[in-house]
Amino acid sequence: MRLPRYRGNAVLRALAPLFCILLMHLFLSSCATEPLRDDQAKGLAVWDMEDMSPGSSRIDIGELLSARVVEVLKNRGDYTVVERTRILRVLEELRIGSSSLADEETRLRVGKLVGARFMVFGGYQIIGKKMRLDIRLVEVETGKVLKAVQKTTASSDISGWLDAAGKAAAEL
Repeated sequence: MRLPRYRGNAVLRALAPLFCILLMHLFLSSCATEPLRDDQAKGLAVWDMEDMSPGSSRIDIGELLSARVVEVLKNRGDYTVVERTRILRVLEELRIGSSSLADEETRLRVGKLVGARFMVFGGYQIIGKKMRLDIRLVEVETGKVLKAVQKTTASSDISGWLDAAGKAAAEL
């Protein structure tokens, strides 16, 4: 009995399309996205808390409340907090004014530019004898709210405000 002669060229021609598809898949999957560095994977930017109080004419302490949130998140170590000066530098370079920052989409875009994967937004409201603080953790890429926290305290107790901001940040 005679065995059929091996035809190497025919086999290679038959497998060539499959080989090309495999190579293209490997190439495209390796260059599709860069893996996130550890500091990018945990990068977080915190925006100033907005005074949402009706008829607000008091001193705005949003920056102070945000500083407390940053302090707690840094100490916790879960995130790499993007420094405020870095955010301000990007805002200046892009010539983005405060009116544009009212739009959350603009803030998310800035978050991407500073290398933050997450952002913290929030506001506080004083009505009568109560101050209410609301903060939320947002994923920059999707805009999805991952967690929202609300705290209340006496409106006359500034240290209570800072304590509420710290407790809210600890829950994020």
